[in-house]
Amino acid sequence: MGSSLSCCGSEKVDEGGATESTGGGNTTWRIFSYKELHIATNGFSDDNMLGEGGFGSVYWGKTTDGLQIAVKKLKAMNSKAEMEFAVEVEVLGRVRHKNLLGLRGYYAGADQRLIVYDYMPNLSILSHLHGQFANEVQLDWKRRIKIAIGSAEGLLYLHHEVTPHIIHRDIKASNVLLDSDFEPLVADFGFAKLIPEGVSHMTTRVKGTLGYLAPEYAMWGKVSEGCDVYSFGILLLELVTGRKPIEKLPGGIKRTITEWAEPLITKGKWKELADPKLRGSFDEAQLKQAINVAAMCVKSEPEKRPNMMEVVDLLKGYEANKAKMTPMRIESIRYKDELVALDQATDDDEDGGGDESNGGYGVFSAIEVQKMKDPYQKIHGDRRMTKYV
Repeated sequence: MGSSLSCCGSEKVDEGGATESTGGGNTTWRIFSYKELHIATNGFSDDNMLGEGGFGSVYWGKTTDGLQIAVKKLKAMNSKAEMEFAVEVEVLGRVRHKNLLGLRGYYAGADQRLIVYDYMPNLSILSHLHGQFANEVQLDWKRRIKIAIGSAEGLLYLHHEVTPHIIHRDIKASNVLLDSDFEPLVADFGFAKLIPEGVSHMTTRVKGTLGYLAPEYAMWGKVSEGCDVYSFGILLLELVTGRKPIEKLPGGIKRTITEWAEPLITKGKWKELADPKLRGSFDEAQLKQAINVAAMCVKSEPEKRPNMMEVVDLLKGYEANKAKMTPMRIESIRYKDELVALDQATDDDEDGGGDESNGGYGVFSAIEVQKMKDPYQKIHGDRRMTKYV
């Protein structure tokens, strides 16, 4: 889990509160009372709001013993919200890894559902690349590589070490939080899927964030570990280049990060791929390796993508020679207009404030994407490389 949750077991809880343990060392969570969380967040004051999403809002709070918390408050009590609440609490109760945001506790009343996490003072990757910290350039190259590896290790744990395996389904910059030491913690498990042993993939309703969606998932609802790998590849590109997964160009045209990166990778223009905010201060060998890993992760066919164990090894340089054998190219994905029309986050101004309102803290539900008809139906025979989602 993310932070060590060792203080909660002995705390006294009023109004029906209770303490529970998830097991595993000193990691604990507890059931809060509504009164406690109401006081901690100053009555869920607007001044305490960290951000707002489609599901509701997240508030900063401070408990009576001085613990800083983030409280996710659902906007409406309906079957969808109830399901996402149940899934997130269930998943968070299972996972324990330094790169996964842990459950501090929750409250479930007759008409309220609240999830409590530790507050992350450095907010999210999104906050530093495109949000309120963007102009401060706190993410130097060393920190970016650390964040990339840590995030990958969190996903490796979900895919290969916890039972049953867990597919996150919403890996993106706003869902990777950063603690005071810029250690990454993958967050927001409301869309997560638990995969039984021996099952390679499932078909489900498509949910996620445009720009990060694997083509087989966006088109047919086929979810597998490869979907998270694809999303991580986009996130890795975003982390290295400082570009958004989808950016708005003059005239309202929208371009994906793979469309932008493709010609630069083909021509080997590595310095132009690096985030300009780094001012040339980066390790070019690491940059090439990271770009190569991202290119492998975003391959159109899921079976050709590496798994997260391989991704971690590649990012750490353990399989550098193997990586050099991979052609340095990237497959460009272009979304169909009806999907692009649903994109909300990329319409924000590039002024440093941007995306914070759409999930800056990183625990917000993403937009739902309509299930598309199979665009491969007439072109399966020639195996064209250009994909349309």
